[in-house]
Amino acid sequence: MNNSNGHFKTALNRLIRKKIAVICIIVLIVIYMCGLFASVISPYEYTAQDYTNIKKPPSIDHIMGTDRAGRDVFTRVLWGVQNTIIITFVALITGGIIIGVGLGLLAGYKGGKTDSIIMRIGEISSSFPDILLVIILAATLRPRVLDFVRFLEDSYNISGLVKSGIADYLVVSLALVSFGWIGTARLMRAQVLSIKENQYIESAKSIGASTNRILFVHLLPNAISPLVVSITMGMGALIGTEIILSWLGLGIQPPRPSLGRMLLDGGSISIIRNEPWLLIGPGIVVFLMVLCWNLLGDALNDVLNPKTR
Repeated sequence: MNNSNGHFKTALNRLIRKKIAVICIIVLIVIYMCGLFASVISPYEYTAQDYTNIKKPPSIDHIMGTDRAGRDVFTRVLWGVQNTIIITFVALITGGIIIGVGLGLLAGYKGGKTDSIIMRIGEISSSFPDILLVIILAATLRPRVLDFVRFLEDSYNISGLVKSGIADYLVVSLALVSFGWIGTARLMRAQVLSIKENQYIESAKSIGASTNRILFVHLLPNAISPLVVSITMGMGALIGTEIILSWLGLGIQPPRPSLGRMLLDGGSISIIRNEPWLLIGPGIVVFLMVLCWNLLGDALNDVLNPKTR
């Protein structure tokens, strides 16, 4: 335990000394806090329309301007960030961590048929382009999930379920989870295969340690470093995939704001010429999130890589 704490403190000190990593962490914290507290920070409702301020450039009242319906762009960006946070972290925790780590640990430790079944399923899934499969799955699931949510509204007299966007959250999260576990499982399996041959694992087996104890006390903590790097660098891709789904009309749908939808609506030539702020605001936020996660992943790789210590 002391060695683990010492290693953690050393890694943290090395990370703090990297200015780029610190800047990225600060930027991500600011963006994510603004998104999480959008209901408090945003000056307007995201559906509020002001027909006296249609297509207005940035000003004191509207710091990112207004769109073609008179809605405040800054408010909609904040709520779009919140949607991205919810979807990406649900997909990350369920698919990338729980499913990916669990199956990777099991495949590496058990081996044999268990390993073969898990890895063959992963190989079959990864033989197709991920984004194509995610799009197909999202397009297939959305009508069924939407019908189910409407059934719940009608059967149990629950109002506002469809308007809340819960159907879109479920569709995008399920699509991302379905294929988000494969890379994590492969990485974890490779780490377990190399670690389980160490003497302390054999000692734990000889004294009768349970399988769960070996997996989660002896194997997982020693395989966590490359996993942290992989997940951090994968966050940028996960955010990009969620935005692409919204861009294609398979993600968060109106009236809920979506960064992908805002980029799509602001991407036409006429808007870029006449109202460029409709693209600049959400574009900068998306660029900063993806860039900061990638740079932070590079920094963590330098910090946690034994060859660079």
